[in-house]
Amino acid sequence: MALAVLQQDAWTAAGHPDPGAWYHWLGLLGPWIVLAVLAALVVRALLHRSRYRALAVLGPAEQERVHEAIRASERRTVGEIVPVVVERSDPHPAAEWLAALVFLLAGSGALLPHLPWRSPLGFLLAQLAFGALGFGLARALPAFKRMFVFEQRASEVAQEQAFQEFYANGLQRTAAATGVLVFVSLFERRAVVMADEGIATQVDPQTWKQVDEVVLAGVRRGSLADGLVEGVTRAGEVLAEHAPWGEGDRNEIPDRLVVRRE
Repeated sequence: MALAVLQQDAWTAAGHPDPGAWYHWLGLLGPWIVLAVLAALVVRALLHRSRYRALAVLGPAEQERVHEAIRASERRTVGEIVPVVVERSDPHPAAEWLAALVFLLAGSGALLPHLPWRSPLGFLLAQLAFGALGFGLARALPAFKRMFVFEQRASEVAQEQAFQEFYANGLQRTAAATGVLVFVSLFERRAVVMADEGIATQVDPQTWKQVDEVVLAGVRRGSLADGLVEGVTRAGEVLAEHAPWGEGDRNEIPDRLVVRRE
């Protein structure tokens, strides 16, 4: 027995790490690291919550500014401009399940030494609790949920929703096919400018990309209203150049800004 103890002491003294040391430190620091990261993410999501609410970013005064920009732009052109702002283009249910999976794995890894390994039911309940926490946070906080949405998916659903809004607002029915949609989807953080064929065939596609960038630039500065006003104004300049107002022309689509909540 004494020989066994001396050999174990010699092994440790030779510089070999104690195989249980990392497990000890994981158990000691893991939960606190997880809690700190989670708290930071939740606080960030709470602070950014208003960015995903259409009426929070576009109040009555901001909406009137955009209306005035529409009226001013359309006085110079036969074209029609309709800005549409939606809170989201898709509910993204997969993001909630992805958040649940990530929390299940991260929580299990961080709290590995504290899991009730000897109790199958307790272990299962712990896994469900981790997943439920991630799922619930993603369901309640848009900014938190957005972290689990892939950028390609965000672009695809925003483009599809813009296409639907173009037709839903009658922009395909103008006599000269000069309708222009300025679409913003808050959750996806996307702006899409879509023009009917009557004006699209006359204008370099890069021009509409510039309108899109003008809108996004306003959003990055913290003012969607500024972005929309500048985007509508720029779209109006393009339309006035290629489809100017003429005697006898009429306003085919009422001047309006569409702001839609979920």
